[in-house]
Amino acid sequence: MKEEDFPEIEPIFQHRIWQKFKDGSGPEAMEKVIQQLSKEDHRFHMEGGSWTNNISWVRGYEKLLGPMEQASVLFNEKVLAKNISPSEPRFRNALYHLLLTQTSCYRYWGEGVWADYGRELCRRTIEILNRYF
Repeated sequence: MKEEDFPEIEPIFQHRIWQKFKDGSGPEAMEKVIQQLSKEDHRFHMEGGSWTNNISWVRGYEKLLGPMEQASVLFNEKVLAKNISPSEPRFRNALYHLLLTQTSCYRYWGEGVWADYGRELCRRTIEILNRYF
């Protein structure tokens, strides 16, 4: 299979963002577009979806999503922005740990042991990024 064999997909209403957002305008401009679209249409949101269609991917999960975002931002700053070679073992180790933190499983199972696992993996990833980069 090749990349072109897969159909393009995007969340419902996401095309509205690209109609109003100028590429490269930055995160502040993106936030303004999202706020504007949310005001224009109550159905527009950036919380994701779920197979149950009634569970927010955001509300109630700040204690987990914050560390997930922190690990992702740190990886970008310390690894990608510095053009660390993907062939370096420390790159691969950091990427492996980052990918472990980015699954929805921790959020989907809610509070409890799975969310604890997710937070711990985020803590370890952040530690790796701060120690080795």
